Amino acid sequence: MPSKSLCRLVVLLTLVSSYQPHGLAAEWDSYGGPGGRQFTDLQQIDASNLDRLQVAWQFRTGDLGQGFARKGYSFQANPIYWNRTLYISTSANWVLAVDAKTGAERWRFDPELPAEIGYSESASRGVSIWHGDAEVCPDRLFVGTLIGQVFALDAMSGDLCEDFGDRGMADMSEGVGEVSIGDYGITSPPVVIGDQLIIGSAIGDNRATDLERGIVRALDVRTGAINWLWDPIPRSESDPGWATWEDGSGRTTGAANAWPPLTVDETLGLVYVPTGSPSPDFYGGERLGDNLYANSLVALSIDDGSVVWHQQLVHHDVWDYDLPSQPTLSDIQVNGRSVAAVVVVTKTGMLYAFDRASGEPVYELVERPVPASDIPGERLSPTQPFSSLPALADQSALTDQDMFGLLWFDRRACVSELSRMRSEGLFTPPALEGSVMNPSYGGGANWGGVAIDDDRQIAVTFVNQIPALVRLIPREQFQAVIDSGELDGWDLSRQEGTPYFMARRIFLSPLGLPCNRPPWGKLVAVDLAAGDILWDVPLGTVRNLAPGIVPNFEWGVPGMGGPLLTRSGLVVIGAVAEHRLRILDVNSGDELRQMELPAAALSVPMSYEVDGEQYIAVTAGGHDQLDLQRGDYLISFKLRP
Repeated sequence: MPSKSLCRLVVLLTLVSSYQPHGLAAEWDSYGGPGGRQFTDLQQIDASNLDRLQVAWQFRTGDLGQGFARKGYSFQANPIYWNRTLYISTSANWVLAVDAKTGAERWRFDPELPAEIGYSESASRGVSIWHGDAEVCPDRLFVGTLIGQVFALDAMSGDLCEDFGDRGMADMSEGVGEVSIGDYGITSPPVVIGDQLIIGSAIGDNRATDLERGIVRALDVRTGAINWLWDPIPRSESDPGWATWEDGSGRTTGAANAWPPLTVDETLGLVYVPTGSPSPDFYGGERLGDNLYANSLVALSIDDGSVVWHQQLVHHDVWDYDLPSQPTLSDIQVNGRSVAAVVVVTKTGMLYAFDRASGEPVYELVERPVPASDIPGERLSPTQPFSSLPALADQSALTDQDMFGLLWFDRRACVSELSRMRSEGLFTPPALEGSVMNPSYGGGANWGGVAIDDDRQIAVTFVNQIPALVRLIPREQFQAVIDSGELDGWDLSRQEGTPYFMARRIFLSPLGLPCNRPPWGKLVAVDLAAGDILWDVPLGTVRNLAPGIVPNFEWGVPGMGGPLLTRSGLVVIGAVAEHRLRILDVNSGDELRQMELPAAALSVPMSYEVDGEQYIAVTAGGHDQLDLQRGDYLISFKLRP
């Protein structure tokens, strides 16, 4: 067992901006691994021995969503590794410690979420760990829950650290305004830096203008006391962003919360925060202006939470184009020099990179004209910031020629639906008649993030390529439209405080497949040094989405999750709505191996080493929103002798 002093040293090394890319092979003790790169230095498993890769062990959590009245199910955790143990969290916010070599359970903790309420989210993407000198719980795990709690647990035993907060729990739902229980929670693990725990939040979308505040807080890891907080929406006239909220709307608007994992740079003393859209997502007439610091990558001082720099990537969002992924630290080679950068991928299907210290773009940002809204009361930004890199996803205006169907009537239905919609490509505004979002509010890229191999200068991300339909309905017309049946099958939101209800759905044919031509999900690699797409391949078949209906062509299918890259040049990924794990060559995108899974792995794999053997671990649990089979599997692979 490694000493505590050694463990503390390893944690420090994973956080500093000048982290050593080698020498951390066995450690994956934070979400996404060192710097959030989703990369391992381990290279025992390589292209030459993949035929020997097999399941080392399989562990079942027992959480399949049972007992909850109105909560969806997913299993999105990225396991972390410490002390020969994997730590995961489940959809019910159970925390489990599993022997990394054998798969035997060491302990479990159940926060006992209320089962009778409704939940807007089902995600729990993992836990965080801190190593210190506290008399009680010197090695602490932290987990956030779907009702806004943060629990501190002893990493060795799973017992509550009773000196933290109220006997081991701090309630983050306090101080954020009126809370609708089940609509305010924590879905991504907090980030640890020094003796601070920095926490974002997830807020149920589109209920009203004045939702819960999306504040980011730094807690003392020992006591749970709040050291500082930062609200992404300026609340006073002294804030430089105040003027971007017309008529004082910054005082009344909610959300703009940071729900993905955050990333820290200890040397610079910064935490990188990806923020989301203000409330509600699809109408901004009550919050005119660019709306800083929503939809932005923001660098905050870890000392006091003050804004050091920011880059807004969507002005005045009315598309639910949150920044959805963990910021990733990378050293990018540009024009013969190395730039310490932070990289993000977005729902709009773009990759951005910024100097970690100054926020200056590594790749030029270009403000381009975008369509105007014709909704009474709305006023959009005339331009939006585009990355100068090639788009990762299709952003074009869909036409009849883009429509797809297995049978003639299937395609005809898609063409007919499209003819009634406004379709002008990326940033087509919501419309009364309906509009086409391409990419959809699910992306493009999403929380699976981007994996980066600094030595090869390759970034790899999974992107969805499925459009969505969005429609605004005047409040006085809503009941008549509902009675007509024309919104059967659409998701409906109240957007209280605005003149409009909102209806949205993925653009699907009568047979349930996307109306646009495949691929509907793909893996994209970017050459960071050249600033160009290296390769782009469809990922997955529809065999688990539409079994027996269509052939198992590699059309590429939608999903959520991301890749793991290895020093040996492999890309390991589940991510799509299919019960398979795939391994590809990072240089070419060629598929090298497929492995059957008991459920879809809509998560991010990781890798670790025990007793000189490399393992690759992934959680596989399906996802209710994609109507996939539920699973509760943590699966670890290694080479057979």
